[in-house]
Amino acid sequence: MELLRGRSSLRAKIRPSVATIGAFDGVHLGHQTVISQLAEQGRKFDLPTTVVTFEPLPREYLAADSAPARLQSFRERFESLAALGVDRLLCLRFNETLRQMSAEEFAENIFVEGLGVRALVLGDDFRFGHDREGGFSLMESIGKREGFDTLATETIEVEGERVSSTRLRTALAAGDFATARACLGRDYEISGRVVYGRQLGRQIGSPTANIALRRRSVPLSGVFAVTVSGGGLDDAPAIASVGVRPTVEEGLKPNLEVHILDGDHTLYGQRISVRFLHKFREEERYESVEILKAKIHEDIEGARAWFALGTEERRIS
Repeated sequence: MELLRGRSSLRAKIRPSVATIGAFDGVHLGHQTVISQLAEQGRKFDLPTTVVTFEPLPREYLAADSAPARLQSFRERFESLAALGVDRLLCLRFNETLRQMSAEEFAENIFVEGLGVRALVLGDDFRFGHDREGGFSLMESIGKREGFDTLATETIEVEGERVSSTRLRTALAAGDFATARACLGRDYEISGRVVYGRQLGRQIGSPTANIALRRRSVPLSGVFAVTVSGGGLDDAPAIASVGVRPTVEEGLKPNLEVHILDGDHTLYGQRISVRFLHKFREEERYESVEILKAKIHEDIEGARAWFALGTEERRIS
């Protein structure tokens, strides 16, 4: 998948195309439906498919301190969209200029002049332009004027409730991985590069891989049963802690630490993916490192017992 950064990348040779637009945070089943319909339009017109997204996400720019936790980093979003067969990702920097742009101006600059769209596929909650003034009806009228098709995707529901990034965040925060899996069509994952930490885990007999989280917050915290892939591993059973490490180094930025249950693995500098399967408990603060050490060993034994269960036993545990 080709990455296009900013309006300056909209060269004549990339026109025409079929396109969609949105945050696509999580690339859940609703997003996948949009991409599937986009692919249909690509085949119909024999044109490349383009996803238009933003960095930072609009809500992060408008209210950084209260913006919802990201489900994916930009790289994870890129990889998920690429896996669905999208041809191009146009990433627009969301700044004051873009925020002040009217819906009409945005459509003209990006979709008409920039991408030369022949078809535009929109999600069921699509809004755009200054103060979110534009919606499907406005874009449909622009399409009729400019000569492109505007299509709306149907709402996707799981267990009678709409699939959305908000619902997914709520499920992850509650440790409801069954709902998260149903909304995603896959297990929730966090990927990143293993970096050097304080080596505390190794000192207390439970070495961990520390994954750099390039985001202000994550949608879940606590202690989890996970599997790890990458760095020579393939779904290796492990236990993970996500949080601010209140016992040893309480801070503001979240950390992801993973202990592989079997073997001694050197993963520094390598990119790994952590797949979340089950939540054991919330993150806690302990009075001493010794108490923390005992609890970690208890967690590890609990993880071993959980992985030893059958599929049905895991489901109801």
